[in-house]
Amino acid sequence: MSRGGGRGGARGFTLIELLVAIAILAVIAVLSWRGLDQIVRGRQTITNAMEDERVFAQLFDQMRIDARQAASDDEADGAAVSIGSSVLQIVRVRDEVGAAPRLQVVRYRIVDGRVIRYASPPLANVGELRRALQGGEGSDWNAVPLMGGVGSISARVYVAKVGWTAQMKDVQSAITKYDNDLKVPQLGNAPLPRSVTGLEVSIGAKSLARPVVRVFLVGE
Repeated sequence: MSRGGGRGGARGFTLIELLVAIAILAVIAVLSWRGLDQIVRGRQTITNAMEDERVFAQLFDQMRIDARQAASDDEADGAAVSIGSSVLQIVRVRDEVGAAPRLQVVRYRIVDGRVIRYASPPLANVGELRRALQGGEGSDWNAVPLMGGVGSISARVYVAKVGWTAQMKDVQSAITKYDNDLKVPQLGNAPLPRSVTGLEVSIGAKSLARPVVRVFLVGE
């Protein structure tokens, strides 16, 4: 009498095979997560860089407009462009539709790590201009935040026969010389030349390895 054959059926996985499969899946999952994390980080870096570029472009474009519309030293009753400790000041000509051109004082300052552009109301006469230049930013001034995360802002101006300088005494010396030259009869009644013809601005930010520098023409 012969015995019947063994029961048929699919052979199952051994414990070792299951552990190996789980280990392989775990490695694949880790590698996939790292790849996805790098993609997300890369996208965020690109997005941040594009946002920084947009903010810088907005800031420097406004500075370029203000520098281009700078008044003459005659009109400004002194230096139309002046620089100081973390402040840039420009006296500009403001054209309004249906009204005579007026002057406006614009200041760029750092307040709590943010560059803020302060603009005075249109100034109708020399008295108003002098009060705006000698005083602070009043409640009637317009304040527009332009860029955050700024650690420093510095500027230099270009003065003929001097070059780039951060010293306002060089600007004042040029104004005095030009004013004295006009008193010479042989030179006639020529307009007072600009003491400052170029402006260099350097912005340092926490997100930057080195400051960003831009150069603008003044009154052009």
